[in-house]
Amino acid sequence: MAISRRDAIGLTGSALAGLSFGNLDAAALQAPSGPWPDTLVERPLREGFPAPLPLNADGSAPEHPAGAAGPISDPLMWRTPDRQTPEIEFDYRKMAIKVDPRGLGRLGGTLRFEHLEKLPRATHTFLLQCGAPNPRGIVTWSGVRFSDFADMLGLVPGVHYCRFIASDRMYVDEPLDTLRHPQVLLAWMMNGAPIPPRHGAPLRLIIPFRYGNRSIKAITEILFGTPSLPMPPLPA
Repeated sequence: MAISRRDAIGLTGSALAGLSFGNLDAAALQAPSGPWPDTLVERPLREGFPAPLPLNADGSAPEHPAGAAGPISDPLMWRTPDRQTPEIEFDYRKMAIKVDPRGLGRLGGTLRFEHLEKLPRATHTFLLQCGAPNPRGIVTWSGVRFSDFADMLGLVPGVHYCRFIASDRMYVDEPLDTLRHPQVLLAWMMNGAPIPPRHGAPLRLIIPFRYGNRSIKAITEILFGTPSLPMPPLPA
């Protein structure tokens, strides 16, 4: 039985959120032969997991020169039956993203590019590294700082978490303290061009000091809450 990286993350929870499962042998995800052991036993570790994530001493991501930017290696998979990119509006100039502050912010409704366009532009070059050796790549991302976006919404101090839901219903929850780090972006440009659909158009979250699966692709909904939010329905 094959299982995608995103499916595995959805099944196992945040404890394994830093790992990438795209290249796992199916046998590694199955029970040992014979009856399930009735006590804890030694099990083999998954070779190569997690891949090193180089960070600065303060936990931030190293900035790379723009000239080092290039493609992201395969495999890239989605939480869809065929593991392909869901069909949505990919043009960032036509984005329409649901923003629900749930009474915890002054602004809510549908986020459009004209709203982000008013905010200060930010461009940074970071390594995107998944838990597995691949996918990975040094990428120049352009967009806005999430902190500026949050300030635009007028969030109240009581907001603790934000949930991002992607076009394939993959989602991540992040504390506001993490998202307000100056390196965290909402990006629509990749290496000087609009983000391609397979890499998360029209809008992607970039958290360069976390593994790549936390930089969720193709955002369709942004919700705020305290202390946590209910799980969204999975696709049929």
